[in-house]
Amino acid sequence: MLFSPLTLGELELPNRLVMAPLTRLRAGEEGIPGPLVVEHYRQRASLGLIVSEGTYPSPAGRSYPGQPGIVTVEQVAGWKKVTDAVHAEGGRMFAQIMHGGRVSHPQITGGLELVAPSAVAIDGVVRTPSGKLPYPVPHALTTDELPMVMQEIVNGSLNAIEAGFDGVELHAANGYLLHEFLAPNSNIRTDSYGGSPENRARFVIETINAVVAAVGANRVGIRISPEHNVQGIAETDAADVRATYEVLVNSIAPLNLAYLSILHHEPSGDLVQDLRARFDGTFLVNTGFGVVTTREEAVNLVADGLADAVVVGRPAIANPDLARRWKESLPLNEPDASTFYAEGATGYTDYPAYQN
Repeated sequence: MLFSPLTLGELELPNRLVMAPLTRLRAGEEGIPGPLVVEHYRQRASLGLIVSEGTYPSPAGRSYPGQPGIVTVEQVAGWKKVTDAVHAEGGRMFAQIMHGGRVSHPQITGGLELVAPSAVAIDGVVRTPSGKLPYPVPHALTTDELPMVMQEIVNGSLNAIEAGFDGVELHAANGYLLHEFLAPNSNIRTDSYGGSPENRARFVIETINAVVAAVGANRVGIRISPEHNVQGIAETDAADVRATYEVLVNSIAPLNLAYLSILHHEPSGDLVQDLRARFDGTFLVNTGFGVVTTREEAVNLVADGLADAVVVGRPAIANPDLARRWKESLPLNEPDASTFYAEGATGYTDYPAYQN
């Protein structure tokens, strides 16, 4: 079933392999996707769906040097060349809209202050153009400022549709802004957006509704990663995690989104499968950063009814024709981790397709 078609929103996917949103940092200082980015995504168009790397909807939401944006006319035009190339190869592509929140530094945001639910810094260091520096304390967004940040995400989503993407995926995972609102250690607000699970989920729910109103539910997916404690996130109370994500999923289920994508190390577990049942729509699973997803695992996740499609990262990096290789049980290229966050074509566009 992994290689059978799947309806996702208004798209018909030829297979159930989804390319994960993979930070690759090839968009330069101006965040404009160039010919190298076009070629990278074009090569992978045979996957059922491509989700772009996390793309910032406002300069203050940029997390990494070399990360692409979806703010300026030039960035939109750059992405249009990407989507045109993917569509010319028969592919489908969503843009991942990612506001980095406190996962950044003013040297990356062009001097702009970082924003977050609360003035709580990540305990660690961030890679900046001048080397590793401590994460700064972010500005705690006021209640009056929240609609402006939400509108930036809406505008980024509208720009993505203008750039030719088939839809957008809101990034509410991996410690970035939307996830920061969900997690109790990064959100210590005392207003209606903090405290209880209902309040911590409120900003994410309102943002999803605003994006749906702007571009249509069939063009909107969301990515979550409950209990994925990276980049300063600590979701360690199982009862609180369940309560928070139940509120979120119960609230968005009636919207009939294109999909819910969940990153979790235990896709067959009660939490993940309960959230799937509550969502009652197209459900994508990514088994996490710790272990590379294998062909056998991907096949079984779909065959066992645990997911409608499987999101894969490193195999898609190293194998532009991964759908064919896995379908025909062909040997794989091995990814070179030293080139994941580098510059240039090496480890980006030079992985060969299988030669008969």
